Amino acid sequence: MTTPTSRLLRLLSLLQTRRDWPGQVLAERLEISPRTVRRDVDHLREMGYRVTAIKGPDGGYRLDAGSELPPMLFDDEQAVALAVALQATAVSGIGIDEAAARALTTVRQVMPARLRHRIDDLDVTAVPAPGASAVPPIAPEVLMTVSAAIRRCEVLRFDYGRDASDGPGRRAEPHHVVTTSGRWYLVAWDLDKDEWRIFRLDRIRPRMPTGRRFTPRVVPGGDVADYVAARFKGSDQTNAWPCVGEVTLALPASEVAPFAGDGIVTDLGPDRSRLTAGSWSWVALAASFGRFDVDIDAVTPVELADAFGVLADRYARASATGLSAPTRPCRRG
Repeated sequence: MTTPTSRLLRLLSLLQTRRDWPGQVLAERLEISPRTVRRDVDHLREMGYRVTAIKGPDGGYRLDAGSELPPMLFDDEQAVALAVALQATAVSGIGIDEAAARALTTVRQVMPARLRHRIDDLDVTAVPAPGASAVPPIAPEVLMTVSAAIRRCEVLRFDYGRDASDGPGRRAEPHHVVTTSGRWYLVAWDLDKDEWRIFRLDRIRPRMPTGRRFTPRVVPGGDVADYVAARFKGSDQTNAWPCVGEVTLALPASEVAPFAGDGIVTDLGPDRSRLTAGSWSWVALAASFGRFDVDIDAVTPVELADAFGVLADRYARASATGLSAPTRPCRRG
């Protein structure tokens, strides 16, 4: 037989897993009578949880958001996920490191011993993505203001860049906040340029109040993640590199694969492999193949071969203008 306290926790856990629960179903899951369910729901209300009754043939209950934060219930996996997420905020790009540390301490204090020991074993060191540390942290107020404008479908008025404008500022219909590689972006319809734009969130300084309401447009392609990925690849249409080529490298596939990114590596034997990859330009693609520092052949298509010629001329000129200095060995790996 369960104790009243453990039964309340089970009831709360069930109410958090779905929106509506018929009273009879709750009674069957908890192996108690519908009358006991009603009494337990009253106890949860006294503790600060907003549990509303649902009218209808079966009746039921719904856990609503409240004006105050009552005690919360997490299962083991949720508690571990929360601890990992809070420790990883150092590389999130949002200036909430101190608040996240306090939240983790608070959560840890109320965890049962078995979970507290697991959390203590999770010592995560989050390393920023290359270049992300040079981006100023985003104030939580900026993120909240932009997100609120998105949810309410209100035109966002803001200054963009280093200097504030004396004029009306920029105007855009905000649609999505996107984060990738430690940076945050706003996908919006630019009302001044009449086109889709991706704004860096760290450069946005919102103006209040926000503007008129608008009817949301559909992001090109219908998927914001694909749209942003395509734009970062230099494509306006599909999530694919505009320039794709193939080379054979004098390296085994096992040494190429860890550095191939989204490229495709084919094993051609002990000391040869084929790499198919893409980039925003043919010259950039040729340069990316050159980083493997080995002989290259079987280059296709011809545009990629021509790009290697452009790089050869460019590097030859750079070599001719370089200053003489003692060479220093550079170890690989």
